[in-house]
Amino acid sequence: MEAKGTVGAQGQVEADRGPAARVRGMGTSVFTEFTELARRTGAVNLGQGVPELDSPAVLLKDVADAVLAGSNQYPPATGFPALREAVAAHQLRRYGLEGEVLITTGATEALASALLALCDPGDEVLAFDPCYDAYPAGARLAGARLVGVPLAVDGDGFALDPDALRAAVTPRTRVLVLNTPHNPTGKVFTAAELAEIADVCREHALTVVTDEVYEHLAYDDARHVPLASLPGMAGRTLTISSAGKTFNVTGWKIGWVCGPAPLVRAVASAKQFLTYASGTPYQEALARMLGSVEEWAAELRKTLSANRDLLSAGLERAGLRPYRAEAGYFLQADVRPWGYGDGTRFCRELPERAGVVAIPTSAFYQSGNAPSWLVRFSFCRRPESVRKAVEQLVAASGRAG
Repeated sequence: MEAKGTVGAQGQVEADRGPAARVRGMGTSVFTEFTELARRTGAVNLGQGVPELDSPAVLLKDVADAVLAGSNQYPPATGFPALREAVAAHQLRRYGLEGEVLITTGATEALASALLALCDPGDEVLAFDPCYDAYPAGARLAGARLVGVPLAVDGDGFALDPDALRAAVTPRTRVLVLNTPHNPTGKVFTAAELAEIADVCREHALTVVTDEVYEHLAYDDARHVPLASLPGMAGRTLTISSAGKTFNVTGWKIGWVCGPAPLVRAVASAKQFLTYASGTPYQEALARMLGSVEEWAAELRKTLSANRDLLSAGLERAGLRPYRAEAGYFLQADVRPWGYGDGTRFCRELPERAGVVAIPTSAFYQSGNAPSWLVRFSFCRRPESVRKAVEQLVAASGRAG
């Protein structure tokens, strides 16, 4: 009889050893919990950043044509050549940037591959708190540790704290991850803030990985400026973006990494053993679409900024305090006026109270001083969905009429 908890006749592999330390305790993400809560309760889901909005009709037709024409096998490991050329042309046209291009299975894989390529065990990675949860996970998988640098709550928005950034740098710091436009706050880093960040990176010889997936979704007078375009930064910066947010095709998972050839080659070395390559018909269609992105994005910004204004005004009517969202899909709100000091409790009770799902912002903080009363709402939904959510929030607040 074999001993309990062993595998094989000789019992050499212990089945109860459990997962590796690098994934132990990760569990499911906050998005999984609250998406399931929305499904179970039938609430309007303003939690996850999954757009309900239409994609370009010509892009969808191009994908269908590519599939029927037989573009269904592996593309080259570095990506469909025409898409690499289109991304390079986009970077040069919009930002004056040149460099190598690697196509990835979404921006999340690009980020994970970059951290695997750049970090050794014991290294530290800086990111601005609150931050997308893939950043600490990617650092951990690379054997590194993510250090959160809190953004300051500043009036109705968020601002860089230069002193906090400089204090966070140690001899172990290897990489800085910069997300602008920023998720989850909706912040666009200003020219002065970018200059401060660039100074720190040059002074301490840090490599930068930027997440710019919302680059085409900056509203009003906000303007996205890639950190790589600042003096002395092109040679130390990997720029990541994707098609998902720009064209409302998040399920296609087509992203890219741009930057100096030695850094991009290092990322490709890691990426080839993750997915190798994927999405051939999507890559082929996007190669044709990217050249006209400005015209498409201008109309998408109109829709999203109108949704943002509708949601912001509705939250105010409901007695909550919204913060300014300069870009992206999300805005923050202070839920203390409803008597909640804990945003997680607010979000877990909101579906029954108002038929709406949101995400607690505390889930995005790595440092220990998270404002527990902040909650993230998304506005990348159909206008009628946002309007319904607003009406239900106002009714739940007792302020209807």
